[in-house]
Order: sequence, then structure tokens, then C-alpha cells
Amino acid sequence: MKTVLTIAGSDSSGGAGIQADLKTMTELGTFGMSAITAITAQNTCGVNAVLALPCDMISAQIDAVCDDIFPDAVKIGMLANSQIVECVAASIKKNAMKNIVLDPVMVSTSGHRLLDDDASDALINVLMPLADIITPNIPEAECLAGMKIASKADMIKAAGIIAGSFDGAVLIKGGHLANTGANCIEDSTNVAADLLYHGGQTQWFEAEFVDNPNTHGTGCTLSSAIASELAKGADMPEAVRKAKAYLTGAIKAGLNLGKGRGPLNHAWQNTISDC
Repeated sequence: MKTVLTIAGSDSSGGAGIQADLKTMTELGTFGMSAITAITAQNTCGVNAVLALPCDMISAQIDAVCDDIFPDAVKIGMLANSQIVECVAASIKKNAMKNIVLDPVMVSTSGHRLLDDDASDALINVLMPLADIITPNIPEAECLAGMKIASKADMIKAAGIIAGSFDGAVLIKGGHLANTGANCIEDSTNVAADLLYHGGQTQWFEAEFVDNPNTHGTGCTLSSAIASELAKGADMPEAVRKAKAYLTGAIKAGLNLGKGRGPLNHAWQNTISDC
């Protein structure tokens, strides 16, 4: 069995963070392991409290995993501050880890910045160069590229700018623009179009836009799915294709839990419906 390590924050409601990562890894046939960077008190309505773990504890978790069950791939999510970003980067280099999938958790769904300037700089300059692929959403890609994104052409331009700062692939998730109204991508209404920029080439991955407000943890789920597929030996485009198909199914399953933006059904492939 192939193994995947998630380095991310804990979501007490189970919809995002390491909980979503481990569910995804299990559903895709890999053995998931975790190094927790922060503990959050949250639910479908929002985040009530965050406690970042000490860097030495984070490093110790990563070293313990690598010393015993070396991961075939790594997913990195919430890192909270610049000190954690730097200690995670140091651990990756120390352990010569491979197949690094970085989900740059910089901006919340509501548009609020989740990393201060120091942490963002460390993410871009220290950690991003170690990644094999980064998976920003539109607001995060805007931060990384320093430009507004309102079209497919903008996504391609932004991906090229971001890719110019490191050697890995860039997957810009177009879900924020795949909707009707002022922010829709031209000629892509009702289509969720993600752009993979890899080796100087662009490739679009399109799927039906699912009108489901319960999308808590989509970014965590997609990045963990990509890491799982890379661990199993898929090349980058195939890993992205399979991961996007899994995510789309988890959204379409229509799970409805909680009073706010609910979680996905990570077990949708194994759920038996009532006859």
C-alpha cells in the first residue's frame, strides 16, 4: 500500500484539514498519516479558535513518520505562521521528501487573508520552491501572481507568472469563477474549469459545476486526492484528472450536515443508496 503524509491543521468538525485529508487518502486506497500544525475549534458556520502547535512538535511528528513509514507523497495545507512554514520546509529538505503537493491556504472562502505578509513571503520563497505542484484557488492565485483573475486568459497569464518562481506545476482552481453573474468565466458558465500549467504547457480540466453550497473542505480534498494519485504512480496530468473526478463525485453526492457550509461526502464511491 502506498503512503501519504498530510501536514496541516485539524478541523474539529471533520470536514476539512487533516480529517478530510485522511478520509480522502483512505477512499483512494492509500495509507494516510498526519503531522498536525494547528488545532482549530470550528464547525460548518466558522472558526471559533486556532492554536498553532510549537515548531519542534511539528518537526518531531514529521521525523517520526519519515523514520518509520516513509511517505510516497506529501500534502501540505494550513501552516498558520512563518515559523511553521520554515520548519516544515526544513523538515522536507532534511528528509528528502518527494511528491510534494502544496495547497497554499492563504485566503478564506469569504475572501479574508489567513496568512500575514511574513508568512506569505515565507510560503512563496521558502516552501513553494520545494513543491511539485501547488493548488491555489482564484483569490490565492491573485495573491501569488499579483493580478486580478476574471477570465480563462487571466488564469493562463497568472499561472505563467506563478510558475516562473519555481520548478513545479500550478493548478489554478476555477470554482470561484464557474458560476453565473458578474464573476463568471466567459463561455464557461456552469462549468468548473481548472487550469494545470505543467512543464510550460497548459491543460484544462473541466467538469459540471455542481450547484451545492456544501463545499467545506474542497481544497483539502482535491490536494489530498492529487497526492494520493501521485503516490500510486500517476503522472501529474493523470493525478489531477483522477483527483478532480473524485472531488466532483463527493460534491455531487449532496451530503447536507450542519447549519452552515457543510462538508463533502468523502465516501461517496462506497455509499449504498436505499432501494
